Amino acid sequence: MAGRPGGHKGTSRHALAAPVAAVASVRPLWWAVSGLLVAAAVVVAFTRRHELVTAVDLIDDVRLPRLLIAAGFEAASLACLAAVQHWLLRAGGARIRLRVVGAVVLAANAIAGALPGGAAFAAAWVFRQFRRRGAGQVLAGTVLVVAGLLSGLSLFVLLMAGVLAAGSSGPVAGVRPVVLWLAAVVVLVAGVAAGLFRFPRVGRRARRLWRRIGLRSRRLWDIEQALSRLARQVRTTRPGIRPWLWPSSLAVLNWGFDLACLVTCVWSLGIAVPWHGVLAAYALTQFAGSLRLTPGGLGVVETSLTALLVLYGLSAEQAIAVTLLYRVLSYWVLQPIGWASGLGLTLSRGHAGPDAEPDAGPDAEPDAEPDAGPDAGPDTDVGSDSGSISGKGPDGESSSDGESTPNSSA
Repeated sequence: MAGRPGGHKGTSRHALAAPVAAVASVRPLWWAVSGLLVAAAVVVAFTRRHELVTAVDLIDDVRLPRLLIAAGFEAASLACLAAVQHWLLRAGGARIRLRVVGAVVLAANAIAGALPGGAAFAAAWVFRQFRRRGAGQVLAGTVLVVAGLLSGLSLFVLLMAGVLAAGSSGPVAGVRPVVLWLAAVVVLVAGVAAGLFRFPRVGRRARRLWRRIGLRSRRLWDIEQALSRLARQVRTTRPGIRPWLWPSSLAVLNWGFDLACLVTCVWSLGIAVPWHGVLAAYALTQFAGSLRLTPGGLGVVETSLTALLVLYGLSAEQAIAVTLLYRVLSYWVLQPIGWASGLGLTLSRGHAGPDAEPDAGPDAEPDAEPDAGPDAGPDTDVGSDSGSISGKGPDGESSSDGESTPNSSA
């Protein structure tokens, strides 16, 4: 969310090839699990056919103006997701238009929802599209990682808020202590990160330890180099922590507008919104759907959301009607739009612009820095703010650590 042709071994290609290979290795199991879940959903639909008929009757009475508002919220959600990736691309020096990034997001959403494990294939496709349009190899891959991290943290924030809003009683009361402990861990990690930014000497020592860990594995090395290069690129254009409040807010709004779409679907059917539990039900459903056990979470999302809405006070017919309406707007309508966007992008003549980085060969030296000399040890600081020196990476290429190890593979 593979690298460019030619057989070059770039950092992002290693990072993106791993999830694709993992998907290929478990594809039979994925299809088996998907088939079982879809079959179970069909059985449940057959046994609950009377509730389904009543739910369809409720949908026939939907208020069209309110439904259009729900569709607008879903469009705003996707716009925020595209804006996050657009901000990261511009911070890294790539100049890709927002409408192009939006089309890429729509197409990736369709690809991810079409096949089991489609998220990995969607990531590879997005990587190629960004490369075609001028993003550097490292930047294109790392933007996907950072955008995914922001999205996951934002969803966790919504889950924490939903669990707290639901109170100490109800269906999610049992997970409340776990969520609070996880929130404490997140706050601790954020505090440590802020300390590293505030105290440069501590930050330099932490970077040295980070690099030494990376030297033990080629994959860890590739990930560290990708994150380090993006961090250096971002610091030149967006220094400090404050600028990151904007993409973080967009990531939260991405989920928030999607939640607003669900709430508006309830409202458009003339059903009272269960405010005390709708946020928790939404967040838990999104976590279940993110497992991608079936294409687009089919069966998983419908079952989870319906069950949680029933537990929070809706009747079975009302919960089914709300779920079906929400899924039409958030999944089914977006599928043809996304595939059409993907076809248009594939046929368009995107090309690498002046800001694109050259593909790195097997022995290429990305972001090489001046050699510190023979007397430089692993703790020697060279350079302005990176506190790094030249050395050898896991495969013998130049790094910024000052140590050398034999070839290693993950």
